[in-house]
Amino acid sequence: MGSVSLCMFYACLALVAGFASGGPITSCRDTPYPDVCREAVGPIALNGESKAPMSFAKLNVRGALQRASLTRAAAWKIDLRTLDPRARAAWEDCLALAEDTVGQLNRVLDPDVPSSSDDELTWLSAAMTHHETCLEGFRDLGLDSKLASTPFASPNVTRMLANSLAVTSSASVSGAGNRRLLSSRGFPNWVSAADRRLLQSTSVRADVVVAKDGSGNYKTISEAAAAAAKRTGTARFVIYVKAGTYSENVQISAKNVMLLGDGKDKTVVTGSKNVVDGSTTFNSATVAVTGSGFIAKGITFENTAGPAKHQAVAFRSGSDLSVCYQCSFKGYQDTLYVYTQRQFYRDCDIYGTVDFIFGNAAVVIQNCNILLRRPMSNQKNTITAQGRSDKNQNTGISIHNSRVAAAEALGSIRSFLGRPWKEFSRTVFMKCALDGIIDRAGWLEWSGNFALSTLYYGEYLNTGAGAETSGRVKWGGYKVISSATEAGQFTVGNFIGGSSWLGSTGVPFTATL
Repeated sequence: MGSVSLCMFYACLALVAGFASGGPITSCRDTPYPDVCREAVGPIALNGESKAPMSFAKLNVRGALQRASLTRAAAWKIDLRTLDPRARAAWEDCLALAEDTVGQLNRVLDPDVPSSSDDELTWLSAAMTHHETCLEGFRDLGLDSKLASTPFASPNVTRMLANSLAVTSSASVSGAGNRRLLSSRGFPNWVSAADRRLLQSTSVRADVVVAKDGSGNYKTISEAAAAAAKRTGTARFVIYVKAGTYSENVQISAKNVMLLGDGKDKTVVTGSKNVVDGSTTFNSATVAVTGSGFIAKGITFENTAGPAKHQAVAFRSGSDLSVCYQCSFKGYQDTLYVYTQRQFYRDCDIYGTVDFIFGNAAVVIQNCNILLRRPMSNQKNTITAQGRSDKNQNTGISIHNSRVAAAEALGSIRSFLGRPWKEFSRTVFMKCALDGIIDRAGWLEWSGNFALSTLYYGEYLNTGAGAETSGRVKWGGYKVISSATEAGQFTVGNFIGGSSWLGSTGVPFTATL
């Protein structure tokens, strides 16, 4: 990929993001899967299923929705009691993920939900990731042979989603003014003034209090999360968790929840679910968040399964427009699952070994400490494993103004910035301090030549003993970024549309390079 310093701004954005550059796609012959497109769009257009005229992009999304709904309906017909524990675990994930896929597609199509093309690309990217995560759950648990006989194995949902992404992405480039720029205040606008005050204040009025000693409204975070889900309305709901160690697995599905602790390593949520003991990676999270607008401040999220248990998630977020501020994430393999949607992490500590920041969100990690632990003797440390599987997904991991260092003595363990989990994996390190623990090659293969020419890995103005780029990999998709214009596409303001939402949370951030 060549320098974009001479490009017009939005043409550059299209190039860096991987968006289509030939103008809007308006016919099935120009989609990645023309036959699937004709199957999806033809009956809808002819049968007049929409009361109002639909764009070609929305017709493709409607086709994907119909196919995903059929898959969901077929999946619900299985009697889970007939399955062994591992198959049941994978199937239960798929049922939940099928609901999420349908939910994201409905969101794109809902005329009452205001959206930009970037919003729609975010939600379509999430829908594809939900479907793929279902399939990965079976593979996690060694159930590939059983997957083939499930309704999830049909490729048509993935292909229809790929078509929808391609058409929506092509329209996004032609109308690139939808891409959000920075606010003059230096905070993305998607963080409301009220949320800013919450994050900046030293005394916050909580809606409920969690305390192990019984001095609050609840003794567990899960009980408070359930109360948030039952409330009426979607106003910000603050759960204050007093200092203490809470051993539980927490699911937060409600919108606009704030989890407020007494500080890193004072308020700790801990669990130990893992793949070796029968959980899917997706369902191993100590804390999992799905409701949009989530905020966490002053909490440690931990998975204590250890390196020998392999995948074991401390925190999983699929929360759109979410923020974690002054938090700590502790685990080994797969610590922080930046699963889907738009996310921001500031002033956090992230500990791990293998692929410990992974997923397919559009995420910026800023002013954080990334701390490598000691893995098993036969393993190498890899900080990131980004999961972008389609070139039109607006996802990736951007690590900015952060420090990479060892949390403990690593001995001869080799450590790398990342490896390509999926074909279009995208990760950048910008203006980071990289200690000498980073291998000269910088990045590690996933499997042979897989994705080495289709990934996008970049480094921009990093410092420290591990930042020397002369010995870096020579892959087609890797580059030392020399253009501030190109690097700027991965900042808070541009990459996660931060100017439209972060300012209201009150989390301090650097919107530009």
